[in-house]
Amino acid sequence: MTSAPTGPARRHADDAARFTALVESASAGDWARPSPVAEWTALDIVKHLVEWSRGFLKGAGIELPALDVEADPAAAWNRHAADIQAILDDPAGRVLSNPNTGDKPVDEAIDQFYTADVWMHSWDLAKALGREPDLGQERCAAALDGMKPIEQLLRDSGQFGPAVPVPEDAPPQDRLMAFIGRDPAWRP
Repeated sequence: MTSAPTGPARRHADDAARFTALVESASAGDWARPSPVAEWTALDIVKHLVEWSRGFLKGAGIELPALDVEADPAAAWNRHAADIQAILDDPAGRVLSNPNTGDKPVDEAIDQFYTADVWMHSWDLAKALGREPDLGQERCAAALDGMKPIEQLLRDSGQFGPAVPVPEDAPPQDRLMAFIGRDPAWRP
């Protein structure tokens, strides 16, 4: 992958497809594997993406039914990804209101907060499953460039751990993961 796909619906379709491939490649025993996110398993990554986003969408008046990720992670993820894609394919002028982000068109809010999370957490899930992720070096460099000016805000949010030291000449994906608190050399 050389660059980011364009448009919220296309970006989600591509990023969700990458994550879906990882989810569908996991065996039942893989869900308990540790992940690079402290105290999270592979299953916790999927639960996080499904559960927080469904709650987040309530700010746009979108009520999606709860999904039992623990019972069948692949089925829950596939249903969830399809639900989000349907919203992005037809945002219908809906606006998401959130006290932390303000008012945004729902497709822009999903793209900025949720799809970016799917993209980055695909690294975590790949690592938890013992695979080498490829998020696209150009996209990683662009994301890192966008995050650096608001580093303190991001750190204060509690969403990212302390930066992990990496060499200045490390690949952009390693630098991005280190910036958000992941050890690029992490292994299960």
